[in-house]
Amino acid sequence: MRSWVLRINPLVQLSVGLFSLLGSFWIRSLPVALIALGAYVVAAVLLLPGWRYPLACLGFTAIAAVTIVYSTWRLGGHDIEEAITAGTRIVVLAWPGSVMAGYVDPSRLADYLAQTLRFPARMIAAFAAALQRFTGFGLAWQQLERVRWVRGFGPKRNPVANGRYAANISFALLVQAMRGASASAIAMDARGFATAHDRTWAEPATWTRLDFAGLFVAALLGAVAIVARFLI
Repeated sequence: MRSWVLRINPLVQLSVGLFSLLGSFWIRSLPVALIALGAYVVAAVLLLPGWRYPLACLGFTAIAAVTIVYSTWRLGGHDIEEAITAGTRIVVLAWPGSVMAGYVDPSRLADYLAQTLRFPARMIAAFAAALQRFTGFGLAWQQLERVRWVRGFGPKRNPVANGRYAANISFALLVQAMRGASASAIAMDARGFATAHDRTWAEPATWTRLDFAGLFVAALLGAVAIVARFLI
């Protein structure tokens, strides 16, 4: 059951973020905000394959939420309930989508965008190539770190030195990304990327019962805030 998010198609995965965005517009009070957030927390505990990645996304989302809480409290007459409601609304809006985006396979997403939603093939092929390059940045960063460790240029305890270390790694990653982009562009052009009109795709974009069930769960989670607003 915890692997269902890995087996549903990418459009259903992204629909979780879309429905959470729509549901967040109905959050106008703290009880409704807590109920909506609680529904997503329960779903995360029951359905996600791990907890570290969702917690990391929650941490980044909480940073934005804290800024919203402070600004709303400061500019909204020091109303703490209204401020917490605004912050919780941001978490409901952003957290589910950010979590599910991490499980999206760029190649499968391209297949479904082109075959199910009929997006332009050339744009989708370029989009998929860009996403695949982006997902490779983490691996490239780890390789650069290992190389520097071996050469004795690892991070130090001094925060200033660590800043220079991160800047050097970032510059090396930028160089690696530009070289990789050039190689991808040449390879795509050699395969007729610019002139081909009838394209084939890696896999058929089929919808299974699990996909429809996932879409139903995503819509149900998004509707929690709407139902709670009418009942409370």
